[in-house]
Amino acid sequence: MPAGLVLLGVVPMIAGAARVAELTGGAPITPGNARFFASPAPVLVHIASVAVYCLVGAFQFAPGLRRRRLRRHRAAGRLLVPFGLAAALSGLWMTAFYPRPPTDDALVTGFRFVFGAAMAACLVLGFAAIRRRDVAGHRAWMARGYAIGLGAGTQVLTHLPWVLAGGLPSGTPRTLAMLAGWVINLAVVEWALRRHTPAIGRSPHRRPGFVDHPTPG
Repeated sequence: MPAGLVLLGVVPMIAGAARVAELTGGAPITPGNARFFASPAPVLVHIASVAVYCLVGAFQFAPGLRRRRLRRHRAAGRLLVPFGLAAALSGLWMTAFYPRPPTDDALVTGFRFVFGAAMAACLVLGFAAIRRRDVAGHRAWMARGYAIGLGAGTQVLTHLPWVLAGGLPSGTPRTLAMLAGWVINLAVVEWALRRHTPAIGRSPHRRPGFVDHPTPG
């Protein structure tokens, strides 16, 4: 799974590296990149934080890391929360204050706000859950946050039919392709969470009125 998640994020990370090279290498200013040259700090923070979040976060899904190297898992988690928040908040800043790209309509902008805020909320909820030792809640919220953060990788795939046809979508097709990237990722996470989380109250040995109590520790 970590290898697949890294591969899913490769194309957006390559695009981010190209943007950094553009901003630091004296590339000509065009209508498409003028907003980044006018205020480069947010996009540079976004690119760097997303790269760390996606790469390090991919290995948090390796079961062996959680079982046999719990300290590394916890150390990576302490790194991921601030980097994930930096990615989400810088994305929200760019959505709010950069001029809207010509390829985006108001609905795409709205989706960026919704999913950016949702990613930040998932990280906060995941951190709060582990502080109160709710491991299942922590894993669920962190997985949802990562799914949103990796939306750009899936959006590469949802845009692929138009790219293969020789262009990029605009208008409603662009809006649907962007939305699909986030929705697909969240749907996969929710399916995985329900598949691996035992349903409460479905044990064949449970008697009516019987209540389980957690064992101390």
